[in-house]
Amino acid sequence: MRFDPANPQHPHNDRFVLSKGHAAPLLYAAWAQAGAVPVDELVKLRQIGSDLEGHPTPRLPFVDVATGSLGQGICAAVGIALNARRLESDYRTYVLLGDGESAEGSVWEAAQVADHYGLDNLCGITDVNALGQSRATQWGHSLEEFQRRWDAFGWQALVVDGHDLDAILSALDQARATTGRPTMILARTLKGKGVALFEGKDGWHGKALKSGEEMDGAIAELEGQLVAGAQTPSIPAPVDGRIEPATPPDVSGMPAPAYALGDKVATRTAYGTALAALGAIDQRVVALDADVGNSTFSQTFERAHGDRFYQTFIAEQVMVGAAMGLAARGAIPFPSTFACFLSRAYDFIRMAGISNLNLKLAGSHAGVSIGEDGPSQMALEDLAMMRAVPNCAVLYPCEAVSAERLVAAAAAHQGMVYIRTSRPKTEVLYGPSEVFEIGGSKTLRQSASDAATIVAAGVTVFEALKAADALATDGIAVGVIDAYSLAPINGATLVRAGKRCGNALITVEDHYASGGLGDAVSAAVGTSGIDVHRLAVPEIPRSGKPDELLERYGISASQIVSAVRRVAATTARS
Repeated sequence: MRFDPANPQHPHNDRFVLSKGHAAPLLYAAWAQAGAVPVDELVKLRQIGSDLEGHPTPRLPFVDVATGSLGQGICAAVGIALNARRLESDYRTYVLLGDGESAEGSVWEAAQVADHYGLDNLCGITDVNALGQSRATQWGHSLEEFQRRWDAFGWQALVVDGHDLDAILSALDQARATTGRPTMILARTLKGKGVALFEGKDGWHGKALKSGEEMDGAIAELEGQLVAGAQTPSIPAPVDGRIEPATPPDVSGMPAPAYALGDKVATRTAYGTALAALGAIDQRVVALDADVGNSTFSQTFERAHGDRFYQTFIAEQVMVGAAMGLAARGAIPFPSTFACFLSRAYDFIRMAGISNLNLKLAGSHAGVSIGEDGPSQMALEDLAMMRAVPNCAVLYPCEAVSAERLVAAAAAHQGMVYIRTSRPKTEVLYGPSEVFEIGGSKTLRQSASDAATIVAAGVTVFEALKAADALATDGIAVGVIDAYSLAPINGATLVRAGKRCGNALITVEDHYASGGLGDAVSAAVGTSGIDVHRLAVPEIPRSGKPDELLERYGISASQIVSAVRRVAATTARS
């Protein structure tokens, strides 16, 4: 590898990803040998005050992505290799996998995407030691089984003795000289090589030696195999290349949303428009798709910036995993798909949170409002899923202007963001100069005589407004808040609204009751003595027209009217 140990984040360093993250002690020892970690730090492994954790995290500057959830490192490595292409850099990406890990489907998602893009700057090594955590791996030491699979996926598959360093170096040279396709080196190894007590034996995964004779004997065996006078080889320096700014994009140059009040535009359409505009002002913005770009409207970005659009086909795990790798190396990735399909990649999203990556996710076609496609396509858990990720901003615009402004805000925000977009066309409510901030909200109706305040987001904002109009004909005034930012949520505004209306708020959301808007509002106002009355989808829905489904599952304007009357009556009695 070509890298600068004194500058682990050099943009043109060769990169290494430890996909089999449980081998972290080996990684730390190697970096200590290279001079990037003080040797005396190694004895602090796994201690609470040390960054040398049980599995690698980016607390260490030479770690790009957190690993340890198997099958993810190779997906991130694909993104890191794609980033080199984006920068026109010569840096190479190396990834070490385990043979047991190779049962993960995400490994093969990564394999096909790397082949599709001909990533000859990517080299994997599979440690084929034939032992998993609880038993032998499915193919054991049959290197032919691994070789024919990697060959079938279009990779150059090289078989070596994993204890023959000359053979390994020769394979790495062959990989570097290969063009047009990635390389997988299949290394036959013995787990615990060099210690008679456990060499090639099952039952030692993650098990420490007993202090005393057992440990001392193993150390003595290993020391007896050290080569006298061996020196750390010199490390070649990275090749210089383009250096990008580390500052957030300047979104002040974004064009104003070009909609008139009352226009009917789907937020998914506005998402695509804003994303393409972002791509024009910052070369770091990239988009990833899983064969639904004509539904999420990421196709708008593809048409404008095709060289920064990455198609993973129907493979959401590698889509998010590659986005993680791109984000780790300075790109600003926007992977998008149907919101429900992000649940396939949730473990990647969870690990992206642990990695504290600058990842911007977009999920479209959320809720029963998508209509006839039925419950398999209706994301009704996604807000809960994303709110559970530490430091992830969760945004749910209701119309086109707010959607465009929030895409820009997401790009400028340092950290993970989730944007929920909708399929139905909704009426433009806001003028082009309206400001939308992460952590903000918009109060659409408010009066001193409000009997209640309705808190809505996305499509239910319009149901709330229709309910407010219906109630006004009976002389009942209600407030309406567009809570477009669920995390962080504008607690101060919610508390003021609740206090003004008899310590009660009504939430309405196109989502299941657990973990969504109702829970977010309750958490924000819970210590202020405010009751939150929730309207949410109460059961597994069925196919139907959007208006029918909103009514049937209790989140339509008429259902909101009934809820307001109940709450107002209760408040009046109390």
